Amino acid sequence: MGELKKPAFLPLQIISIVAIVLLSTAPPRCAAFNPRMLFLVKPDPIVLRDHGGALLTGNLTVNLLFYGRFAPAQRAIVADFVRSLSAAPRHPVAAPTVASWWRTTSLYRGGGARVALGRQVLDERMSLGRGPLSPGNVTALARAAGHHRGAVTAVLTAADVAVAPFCVSRCGIHGRDRGGAHGRARYTYLWAGNPARQCPGQCAWPFHQPLHGPQAPPLVPPNGDVGADGMVISLAALLAGTVTNPYGDGYYQGEDAGAGLEAATACAGIFGSGAYPGYPGKLLTDPDTGASYNAVGLGGRKYLLPALWDPTTSQCRTLV
Repeated sequence: MGELKKPAFLPLQIISIVAIVLLSTAPPRCAAFNPRMLFLVKPDPIVLRDHGGALLTGNLTVNLLFYGRFAPAQRAIVADFVRSLSAAPRHPVAAPTVASWWRTTSLYRGGGARVALGRQVLDERMSLGRGPLSPGNVTALARAAGHHRGAVTAVLTAADVAVAPFCVSRCGIHGRDRGGAHGRARYTYLWAGNPARQCPGQCAWPFHQPLHGPQAPPLVPPNGDVGADGMVISLAALLAGTVTNPYGDGYYQGEDAGAGLEAATACAGIFGSGAYPGYPGKLLTDPDTGASYNAVGLGGRKYLLPALWDPTTSQCRTLV
């Protein structure tokens, strides 16, 4: 296998590990510490500044590249999520929908993107090996899967595939590169890993106890798969970041485009109203399985999706 060099043009937008929300959760040395006390001090509103760059709007195709072995059921969980982003269930449901979650991105400049599922590519033989894969390898995989304007490729790695930044500081990344005949055409991609084996306490919370911070019993994942359901949380956050800050000059907080908070990472750890460190917030519960969720997709499939920053209120918007 020839060495795939890291492209010179590889700025990355980072989605921090789910545990980023726990960075400030180390309790003071006081036996009576109560996380709910955090609400006694009203935090400053989060502001993601619009830096004026191009956003992904209009019709957007999401291609999925499954790297390594994924069970058919796992692939279906992910594919159904993507299909549900811009398509409401055929029959009315009482719960919020995946499409209603995605509509928050339409509140950003440009009106958002209408998403359709594109190609599903299987690389079960792991063409670049089991890893550790570098960020450059991820870009190469996205490029090899095909890229064109109006599309984003999601590179999804299996539970036993190592990726250089995985679990150390990230659950996934989204980035951009240039391609085409003259290397001038910009395209976007993202990567998310299945955290079930390597770091469920970091990238599958709240379906697994967190590695650090307040400890609470894990929630039952809505599709019965800690890894796949955890990966959907990362994928959802990354897609929201991709459409609202695709090229590093869209919406983000801070001066560093590569490390600034974005649409979902600004609300890390928040899934429902009343969330606080170690508690994901008010959620819905499936009466048959006891699983926790906050959105329903096509075919009645349930998901737990992160809160998104609402530019009209400068607050984290939850579904429940």
